[in-house]
Amino acid sequence: MTFDSLSDLNWLAVLVAALAYFAIGAVWYAPPLFGKAWAAAGGLATPDPGTRPSPAIYLTPLVGSVLASVALGMLAKATGSDTLQRGIVLGLVCAIGFAVSITFVTAQFESEKPKPMVWGAITAGYHAVGILVAAIIVAAWQ
Repeated sequence: MTFDSLSDLNWLAVLVAALAYFAIGAVWYAPPLFGKAWAAAGGLATPDPGTRPSPAIYLTPLVGSVLASVALGMLAKATGSDTLQRGIVLGLVCAIGFAVSITFVTAQFESEKPKPMVWGAITAGYHAVGILVAAIIVAAWQ
């Protein structure tokens, strides 16, 4: 694999995959789903009702979603993952092999958090679902 594969990417698929990954995070961390439990497990204060965080807080996850989707697109090209089924395999391998394993290792050492493994499970779950969906999009939409 080389960086030459960047020119072969379906950039629309990469953008849609990145936006899907980002949108999953918006739903995942919303208070009705996992937001309250994630904040409590991490020892974070939740915003007061009716208040919103600075828009800048959304920039890092958006950039991360784009970078992950570009990497998934490159891996899809390099591995010949160009169907729904191969996208699922690519997504599961990357999600479990990288995101879930790294998140749980990180959580293990987050001793200042009230419930680091709960925080890790919620975070890992988000990345697993987000990467799986992004991989399916970039693989199937070649």
